[in-house]
Amino acid sequence: MTAQTTTVRIPRSAPTASSPRWLSIVMRCDRWGSYWFVAVGFFFAPLLLLLAPWSIAVAIAWTLISLSGLWLGILGIFMAFGLAKVLRAGEEIPEEYWWSLLGKLPPSSR
Repeated sequence: MTAQTTTVRIPRSAPTASSPRWLSIVMRCDRWGSYWFVAVGFFFAPLLLLLAPWSIAVAIAWTLISLSGLWLGILGIFMAFGLAKVLRAGEEIPEEYWWSLLGKLPPSSR
């Protein structure tokens, strides 16, 4: 028995006519940034324990994690602004677009 694999094209264009062109880029960056932020977070506490004797290294580690969190926050603000523009225009982003951001097919077409 072989598993059937289907590749889903990652969206590169705006999901609707009224959405800003940069919305897709922001949404992809937010997805990958969040993924890495959570994944690296599991290694952050042990890293701080290893770096504890060197206060400068601990300060650098905290600065990097803080800047990463700030970047994700800024991406979230831009995403909210772009999605608000879509809603204000009275449009709806299709479900297929949301699933394609995750790299998956919608449940109805599996």
